[in-house]
Amino acid sequence: MSSTPIEDTIRLKISETLNPTTLLIHNDSALHSHHTAMRDTISKETHFRLTITSEAFKSKMQPARHRMVYSLLKDELEMEGGIHALQLKTRTLEEEERLREKERIESGGKV
Repeated sequence: MSSTPIEDTIRLKISETLNPTTLLIHNDSALHSHHTAMRDTISKETHFRLTITSEAFKSKMQPARHRMVYSLLKDELEMEGGIHALQLKTRTLEEEERLREKERIESGGKV
């Protein structure tokens, strides 16, 4: 049995549905465990930051992209002890490439 079942589910659902070229999952739950709202929760998987690059986002604005992800993780967001906070960065491959190029230029070509 996995020690990170919610993270595993996030990875599986997003990978199967959005076929991302980049999927970064950061579990920030430990940073929030002292908050009053988290005091009585039994879960150690409540706060996540995700970076997702997928062509499934092409021609969709950020709100629509986020709704796609929220829809995929609906059960995990609604369950007792499930996801309490979800921060999303959603990009297409083209947007990610532009971002990398911008970072390369800003760093003087050292990236």
